Amino acid sequence: MPDLSLPWPSTHHKATSVWWQDEAGLSAECPPLSGDREADVAIVGGGYCGLWTALALKERDPSLDVVVLERAFCGEGPSGRNGGFLHGYWSSLPSLVQTFGDAGALAVARASQGAVDAVRALGEDVWLREAGLLKVSAAPAQDAAVERSLAEAERLGVPEEAVAAEAFHFRRAVRFRDGATVQPARLALALRRAALAAGVAVHERTPVARRGSVLATPGGRVRAAAVVLATGAPPLPRRLTQFSSYVVLTEPVPELLTELGWTEGEAIVDGRMFLHYFRTTQDGRVLMGSGSGPIGRYRHDPASVARAERGLRRLLPSLAGARITHAWGGPIDVSADRFPFVGTLRDGTRYAAGFSGNGVGPTWLAGQVLASLVSGREDEWTALPLLDRRLRRPLPPEPLKRLGGAAVRAAVLRVEEAEEDGRRPPAVARAIAAVPRILRIQLGVR
Repeated sequence: MPDLSLPWPSTHHKATSVWWQDEAGLSAECPPLSGDREADVAIVGGGYCGLWTALALKERDPSLDVVVLERAFCGEGPSGRNGGFLHGYWSSLPSLVQTFGDAGALAVARASQGAVDAVRALGEDVWLREAGLLKVSAAPAQDAAVERSLAEAERLGVPEEAVAAEAFHFRRAVRFRDGATVQPARLALALRRAALAAGVAVHERTPVARRGSVLATPGGRVRAAAVVLATGAPPLPRRLTQFSSYVVLTEPVPELLTELGWTEGEAIVDGRMFLHYFRTTQDGRVLMGSGSGPIGRYRHDPASVARAERGLRRLLPSLAGARITHAWGGPIDVSADRFPFVGTLRDGTRYAAGFSGNGVGPTWLAGQVLASLVSGREDEWTALPLLDRRLRRPLPPEPLKRLGGAAVRAAVLRVEEAEEDGRRPPAVARAIAAVPRILRIQLGVR
């Protein structure tokens, strides 16, 4: 039987990331499924996407019998390992336009900004800080990414969503209004509590294998009228691939943050293809992440951890002496155009996947679309172009996807590191790095 549960390494949630160190004991585990039962909707996966979908279904119809089946502990997978950047798609406006056109781009961006309101409405302390998102340029080659964001917002008549800003010593910066940060484990636990309070049945330590409309687990079976796959791993090889992302976390350095003027908690990303992303925490630490891990199935990669630390020292030189206390990584399901897919598989299973390292906010959006899709509604959510969409340029088949992607990734990293150091990139690396642009295939997490 194929395992439909999370494909990520299964470790106890206390070891998943630093976010769980103070949170794992706050909630007793929900019991595994025992025996057979029926349900209106069965959701495979208890991360952000599965829990938001469960809540959205209960909001639409409180009488629905909704069951969530989670292989490990809710939020233990990528939902509990990420950097905690909570925002929608205003920062991706140029790519949105390229993918969905002007009207579709505005519809998706406007719909996505409800995620911050939804997190706030949970009414729990998830370390929510609403200080905006900054996109910065750390090298001349990154200037265009900032300028395109400003120009596209102006062209589409939404200049208030992206405004020129200053950020430390960076060359250029643009501030997006809808950016915030959270503590990922706290958010996962808050969603879990909200789902339980709404009457959702949650079963943890319950891996799932699919048999028609019956979900088989070691302890029993669920027969459901509708099944939602919310694990980030539907069988869509030409649409999805897997990268990995790694972060490092410093010791508390509140005095250095004051010197930098970084005291409001702004979330920041740079303009690289394999971007750096950095933020502060409530106790004055700095998290620096790099979305540049190996392509293919997730594995621990010390080189990617070292790359994240180099990014910290290079981009924030005043933190050169700050001690690194924690480092961890996790997988990212990356879609061919960097936007999620929501739809229906041939067997009738609903799914959402391809959040491309930006799932904290967009999983809420996908949950709304999935809930309306399962409920048979035709509304503003199912009208979004994320639903049942086709790719203009799908990913190449294996092994070309993996081997070619690895070669281009290595070349892009060499080019971008040289550009940040003020060096001319090697000619061979430049040529290989240009292949995706020539073929109009996107690579990386931007």
